[in-house]
Amino acid sequence: MYITTLRKGGAKLFHIVLYCGGNCCKIKMKVKVILKETIKGVGKKDEIIEVKDGYANNFLFAQKKAVPATAENIKKLKDRDEKIKRNHENDVKKAQELKEKLDSKEICIKVKAGNNGKVFGSVGTKEIADAIKEQLNIEVDKKKISTDTRMKELGLHKVELKLYSDVKAVLKIKLEAQN
Repeated sequence: MYITTLRKGGAKLFHIVLYCGGNCCKIKMKVKVILKETIKGVGKKDEIIEVKDGYANNFLFAQKKAVPATAENIKKLKDRDEKIKRNHENDVKKAQELKEKLDSKEICIKVKAGNNGKVFGSVGTKEIADAIKEQLNIEVDKKKISTDTRMKELGLHKVELKLYSDVKAVLKIKLEAQN
């Protein structure tokens, strides 16, 4: 018995050649592939895995769910990962700058209210986003504003803005009665 290596499209295919009484039997083993999408029980997107060559050729390559793990394809994958990482770092940096602008700022919103300090209706994320744009000239998506409940009383309230996955700013909202 001996092992030979064969390259097909740049991917290594290993063959074990067994000698059985003069007959030669080839058994193809594994091939490395890069998955284009997550496949349950196999692997996640952009993961380099080893699968049997029949599975790779008959299913993964035929359904365009994977590409051979050639040096060129691995380089493309690494370049794309680096680009994603750079974009992530830039987004975090922009979110940090926005956080510095918004942190500990106070926004004043005039609302209709009764004599007892209760607001007619309530103040939600849309009104807060509009007030931030009007008073600070900073556009914030209303989906990034998180309040535990809608504000229904006059006074000072704290609101958290989720600017990025790990970047949060705290903003003070002051509700005042409209004259």
